[in-house]
Amino acid sequence: MVQSLNRLKETASQTAGPYVHIGLTPNFCGIGGVYDADLGASLVNDKTKGERITIRSRVIDGSGTPLKDSLIEIWQADADGLYNSPSEMRGTADPNFTGWGRCASDMDTGEFVFKTIKPGRVPFRDGRPMAPHVTFWIVARGINLGLHTRMYFGDEEKANAEDPVLQRIEHKVRVPTLIAPLKDDAYVFDIHLQGDKETVFFDI
Repeated sequence: MVQSLNRLKETASQTAGPYVHIGLTPNFCGIGGVYDADLGASLVNDKTKGERITIRSRVIDGSGTPLKDSLIEIWQADADGLYNSPSEMRGTADPNFTGWGRCASDMDTGEFVFKTIKPGRVPFRDGRPMAPHVTFWIVARGINLGLHTRMYFGDEEKANAEDPVLQRIEHKVRVPTLIAPLKDDAYVFDIHLQGDKETVFFDI
């Protein structure tokens, strides 16, 4: 007889709440002695291979106002298109690149800054190469489930045109919401939660 699992109820969803920074970025909040540095604060060291880049981002609400209490995590491949993960079966990723970063928004401007490297191309499920990209995960008060999106590079036009994920977006006018232009010394990627410029989010 099949055992009833009625006792295993789904936990109610919760927003990130006002304390997400305390739990995930204590040094940012002025709480010392937990970690020498907040986890995810640095993706590279002086031995990391690849082109060094800076990513600047903001999470913007439907009124056009940057959120000042949000948090972003990023994941990406190394310069050779390999992930720093036990699941990576195509080769060995750069041991001097974490492939993962975490940053809390600046409390005055709402800006995030990541110092990283431009990732290599990674194959799609069918083997076609995807354009270089960085995966973003966003949490903040009022967001019940973390939002996933991708940042593609504005100076990778040919690769972007061939990217199998970008090709699957039905409304092509929304593709630019995933493209970060290079401005001065940084790729600028503003994430819009609502409105005319709403960023494409992925259900993963």
